[in-house]
Amino acid sequence: MATDLASLAGEAFCYLTTNGRVTGRPHTIEIWFALREGTLYMLSGNGPQHRADWVRNLMKTPAVTVRIGDRQFSGSGRVVEDGEEDALARRLLLEKYEPTYSGDLSEWGRTALPVAVELAAG
Repeated sequence: MATDLASLAGEAFCYLTTNGRVTGRPHTIEIWFALREGTLYMLSGNGPQHRADWVRNLMKTPAVTVRIGDRQFSGSGRVVEDGEEDALARRLLLEKYEPTYSGDLSEWGRTALPVAVELAAG
């Protein structure tokens, strides 16, 4: 799977589908991402981070699907709590997007909430 993922790492966006925590209906967002082995990292920078609907959805129901390019994966989402993994997620996303973004991402990279999705093999 790592080889397959490496070819998708350069895609600009992924599409994350969570299950609504109230309705149970699927909700899909387009979001920046970074990949490291079988883990996909995203940063939620939407105000008070735990208030972003997609984060609250995956905190209630961790099972998610992710589409990158023309590939779809199932996975399990979680808020990153480990300090080293937190730093890794921030670094990976800033390294990917800072070179091509016209604005300043430093505050986003410092204050957004890191979220990980462990992608299922296959």
